[in-house]
Amino acid sequence: MSLGLLSCSDFLDLDPTNKVSDKVMWESTANAEYHVNYLYTYIYDVLMGQCVAGQTEALTDMLKYGSYNYNSLCYIPSEIAYGAATTLTAGYVDSYLGFWGSWYTGISKINKAIVYLNKFGQMSDADKIRLEAEMKFIRAFLYFDLMKRYKEIIIYDENLDAYTKDKAVSTEKEGWDFIQSDLEFAAANLPDRTTSKGRIDKGMALGFMTRAMLYAERYDLVINAANEVEKLGYALEADYHDGCMKGIGAGNKEAIIQYQFSRANDVTHSFDFYYTPGGDYSIFKETGGGYGTPTQEMVESYELAKGGFPDWTPWHGTTTQTPPYEDLEPRFHATILYNGATWKNRKIEPFVGGSDGWCTWNLDREPKGRTTTGYYLRKLVDETHDVIAYSGGVQPLMVLRYAEVLLNKAEACYKSSTPDVAAANAAVKAIRDRVGLPYENKEGDALWAAIRQERKVELAYEGLWYWDLRRWKAAHKAYPEGLTGYQQHGLKIEKNSDGTFTYTYVSVDDQDRNFPEKMYRFPMPTGELSNNGAVDQYPEWK
Repeated sequence: MSLGLLSCSDFLDLDPTNKVSDKVMWESTANAEYHVNYLYTYIYDVLMGQCVAGQTEALTDMLKYGSYNYNSLCYIPSEIAYGAATTLTAGYVDSYLGFWGSWYTGISKINKAIVYLNKFGQMSDADKIRLEAEMKFIRAFLYFDLMKRYKEIIIYDENLDAYTKDKAVSTEKEGWDFIQSDLEFAAANLPDRTTSKGRIDKGMALGFMTRAMLYAERYDLVINAANEVEKLGYALEADYHDGCMKGIGAGNKEAIIQYQFSRANDVTHSFDFYYTPGGDYSIFKETGGGYGTPTQEMVESYELAKGGFPDWTPWHGTTTQTPPYEDLEPRFHATILYNGATWKNRKIEPFVGGSDGWCTWNLDREPKGRTTTGYYLRKLVDETHDVIAYSGGVQPLMVLRYAEVLLNKAEACYKSSTPDVAAANAAVKAIRDRVGLPYENKEGDALWAAIRQERKVELAYEGLWYWDLRRWKAAHKAYPEGLTGYQQHGLKIEKNSDGTFTYTYVSVDDQDRNFPEKMYRFPMPTGELSNNGAVDQYPEWK
């Protein structure tokens, strides 16, 4: 994993109870660290376990999975986004968006490990408290993911005697109190990144505090933690692409939590296989890539490089005019591949018959690498990866970076009971300055609109937008404020005999999308309801 180590549970796998005794496992610092490394993999599990059906961006206006096959990373994300009452049953939602049992399994392992550390550990007090702080950070990470899904959860700590078959859920306040306590303990007892040797460090705890407490609406804590992160030396990279993609080992001063991979150790991921442009495969007579592609709605979320938005009206029909891609701001070019964009020493060809190709939604059942929207994802995809020579990718996956901390602070300053408009504007301006966009100080609704705009564009495809709209209680509202009453679109591109292109605005949905208000909380799973006599199904799902 990162945090300096390598990811993949197989690579770090350790089952101490059938190898050595618990006493031996936890006696020395080296052995204890090895076991904690195993627990680190839950951070990767949470990162990749946001939705079994695919990236949560596909539940918003950002991403479209193009296959009509009834499967994950195919039709099912669209089905979830359509939000039909007959589809979004408790069992269905739990299957694709739940993770209750998986995260509680991790929490149980962590709690048991904390007990064994304190019972058997013969290392120095400093090492013992550091290892406990690492585990409490991971526990907070898991509990946070539960809280953002369920609001009222069951709290278990290292008091193993409190584990009972029947245990009631906490209040929402108690849940956030517990997460806050764990993160405060971690921040107070972890070293900073300069001495952590790649393990969980103080900056990670403080950085994650800004995210968790933003959800908890504890804005003063967000602001204080963000200020402490800045004091630790984190800062925006000069180049947006580097801030999102460069590894910590390569000196990325923006990366706070990042998951690393290693081809030498055969520790890889499949992200590039799913999202690289289809032409990377088709020109070698292979099939891959293009499972999910950016939408026209997301493209139109980007400003011009000089500021302000272009008028996309001519491209909401059929035209031979070239879209204003070249005039858009740097984050667009770092995030989305479009017709004619340079990629791997070639030009992207997302047109009918092109090397990347075009797939008509719901008529062409399987895209096989072709785009359904006229675009491909650039951000998070490794341009240096030879997908034919190597199946697995090694591009680090970002969990948390300083740009998010700044935007968390901006929102907290805006929403605080004693708003700090100047600080909110300063944070937004820093984000825009990095990409050369103009900014004038704002207040009131205009400032909130600016914060929301920057969260969408700056953090695009980093797994946050769907959850932002949920926590703002905006998702059920009419689009574009929410996720109801709209369809996603793409540009179908056809190459003309004279070398020009015809662009046609097309829907890539079967029906309007809809976010039911009951989806602000996911249902308690049947297994917990059956086995725990002290809980009941949440009101939204009765």
